[in-house]
Amino acid sequence: MKAEQIIKKTLQAALVALMLLPAGAFAQSQDFEKCGSAKRITCVVDGDTIWFEGEKIRMMGYDTPEPTTNICGGQREIDLAIAASDRLLELLNENQFTITRDGKDKYGRTLAVVRIGGVDIGDILIGEGLARNWPDGAEFWCE
Repeated sequence: MKAEQIIKKTLQAALVALMLLPAGAFAQSQDFEKCGSAKRITCVVDGDTIWFEGEKIRMMGYDTPEPTTNICGGQREIDLAIAASDRLLELLNENQFTITRDGKDKYGRTLAVVRIGGVDIGDILIGEGLARNWPDGAEFWCE
């Protein structure tokens, strides 16, 4: 086989491999802010939900305390919810990340895993005591 043919076959194989990658497999970066009352484009709702380029995404595999609704743990839960949201905002703004989508939930949100350097962002928050495994982890902030 000639060198030209080898190069052509290699490029074709690489192109096919790229097409087979899941959507969002490429590292991305974006400027996030906390969501407010304005139209939500790219912002952090709370520690486990974001808007990214107009798409509402609920991260899978973990859960964080609620900052405003369904509060079971009083001020402790609210404080922890704010800390989880702040940390998620920091992680997203200071790192490149990937998003692997996995369908929609009953509320129409995209379900996804967000990773930084191959590490699930939920595992980072769980490791820092800001989140719980979901659906099996106890809501320790309610105790």
